[in-house]
Amino acid sequence: MFDSPERLALGLATGVVFGVLLQKGRVAKFQVIVGQFLLKDWTVAKIMGTAVIVGAVGVFALVAAGHASLHVRPLLLGGVLIGGILFGVGLTALGYCPGTSVAACGEGSKDAVAGVLGMLAGAFAFVAAWPTLQPVIKGLGDKGKVTLPGLTETSPWLWVAGLAAAGLAGAVVLRSFKQPPALSADPVGPDIPVNKRLG
Repeated sequence: MFDSPERLALGLATGVVFGVLLQKGRVAKFQVIVGQFLLKDWTVAKIMGTAVIVGAVGVFALVAAGHASLHVRPLLLGGVLIGGILFGVGLTALGYCPGTSVAACGEGSKDAVAGVLGMLAGAFAFVAAWPTLQPVIKGLGDKGKVTLPGLTETSPWLWVAGLAAAGLAGAVVLRSFKQPPALSADPVGPDIPVNKRLG
């Protein structure tokens, strides 16, 4: 039922490292994430883009070396649509994604604690409702286990190289943007009083 203690310890260690990197990268801060929504602070885009590219290279390198295998999930269009909407609404309302909310809890952010509790409640509710939701989600379209290299009959490294090139181009473009100022308690800006915005 459970993995070996060594694998569990490795998962815990990598999780701790991931949390430390999130905190050091400042993406566990509400102001930074809201700044990304407002297109004022591109820290989140830079870190997540770098993580995706490095992760793609690492995963496919491990697969090629025989140290890992890909477990492709079926493409359920209903799941992607509904999940994307729920994720977007939650991220916009809370100001954290699942990973950054847990890291923010470690920093003592009370709003992040409320968000994590909400995510746990939502997970339990989803599991309980899955027997009812499953035929609805699958009925909206089940494309099976598909990947871009499989659809195009090309090497996955071609897609990894394209991803890296896109990331490099994005980094060049983002260099032209003004660097964000130091973090403040008000991510929106001082021009409008907070009580006016909340009202």
